Amino acid sequence: MDDVELDELVSALTPREENRALKTYQNTVSVACPACGDPFDDLVVCKENPTSLNLSQQLDFCVGVDDDRALIFTHKR
Repeated sequence: MDDVELDELVSALTPREENRALKTYQNTVSVACPACGDPFDDLVVCKENPTSLNLSQQLDFCVGVDDDRALIFTHKR
């Protein structure tokens, strides 16, 4: 995977939710996942280390890093 340019990536996504630990974006325009090349559903940016995720559904995901922040690209099954 090439380095992820977060600012460029999120400019094409729709912001959804933000709290102290996480910021989420929805991929409403079918941007390709930098890891696998398939369109992803949501991007989760982890702002704290460590961060806990409570998943309400079963997902496949790809992971990248930008400036020591984990980037999680979700793919709904």
